Amino acid sequence: MAKAQALKTLETWHDLLEKREFDRLRPLAAQTVVFRSPAFFTPYPGVEALVHIIATVNTLFEDFAYHRAFWSEGHEAVVLEFSARLGDKMFKGIDIISFDDAGRITEFEVMIRPANAAVALGEAMAAKAGPGLKALLGKPA
Repeated sequence: MAKAQALKTLETWHDLLEKREFDRLRPLAAQTVVFRSPAFFTPYPGVEALVHIIATVNTLFEDFAYHRAFWSEGHEAVVLEFSARLGDKMFKGIDIISFDDAGRITEFEVMIRPANAAVALGEAMAAKAGPGLKALLGKPA
């Protein structure tokens, strides 16, 4: 694993989040990237699904902030601890981001607690992102 590439990808990730420039996520992701939701068991494959989900969830989160980062030994993955708010629900969570040898994101998994916040987020995302995701995945709306 090329540590420098993974670090560069993460640096760009933080910058694009801050600037809300989600189109910049496309070149950071491998074509085979998979997003794993905190609310649904079924993974969402593909770059466009990842961009759509990240862009949409960032319209819902308030007071979002990362607090800590934990790297795997070979820098093939990082766990980013965050907190945010969705309406009156405060929550904490982690993003688990895996990288390939070129530093591209191969998997993006999110976990959130408490459960009532994860449910509220799942409902909000289904309403806001669901139709677009179904279209991206070729499923009827």
